[in-house]
Amino acid sequence: MPEPTKALNGYVKTANMYLIVMVTLAVGFLGGVIFSSYRASSVATVRDSASVPGNDGASDQLPMSQEQKQTLTALIQATKTTPDNVNVWTQLGHFYFDAGQHEKAIQAYEKSLELDGSRPDVWTDLGVMYRCAGDLMQAVQCFDRVLAINDRHEVALFNKGIVLMHDINDTQAAIKALEKLVEVNPNAQTPNGQSVKSMIDKIKKGSSS
Repeated sequence: MPEPTKALNGYVKTANMYLIVMVTLAVGFLGGVIFSSYRASSVATVRDSASVPGNDGASDQLPMSQEQKQTLTALIQATKTTPDNVNVWTQLGHFYFDAGQHEKAIQAYEKSLELDGSRPDVWTDLGVMYRCAGDLMQAVQCFDRVLAINDRHEVALFNKGIVLMHDINDTQAAIKALEKLVEVNPNAQTPNGQSVKSMIDKIKKGSSS
């Protein structure tokens, strides 16, 4: 079954190794771009509308081709015929993730994790969907579940830092998450080549001024 390839508004998917980037403007951050970790595209196109918490995707669902409609129909049917198939529920979550249908993605991912809660990447994607749906604390809790499984999970550390910084306005907790990221990957950089470490330093200076 082919996997969807489009990026959800405002979110980027990572490839085999986690790509840690932070989008910035001259005046600061661009409102919280966070990442999915489940599959294979390098850096996809970023669109800004879903970087606003509370956008539930109802007015911004991506159009589906006939092939995608057939894929969705097959996935839904598979959840009925093999309801204990973890992979089917996960793929359905990925499909809704790409389609911008956040609530449906949440339902599918939660069912997948109910069957097997040991997969950090699925927890990460669920956190992204909660953040898109505007449930910020639930998003952070999902990223914490990831870090309980793997405290070096770079995408979860980055996402947690972004949500804490931009959405919850907890600067100190955000810095702590981002500093852990730098501990795991000292070379983490922004797209313009600035290190995450130097950005943390700027955040600290800004919060103390």
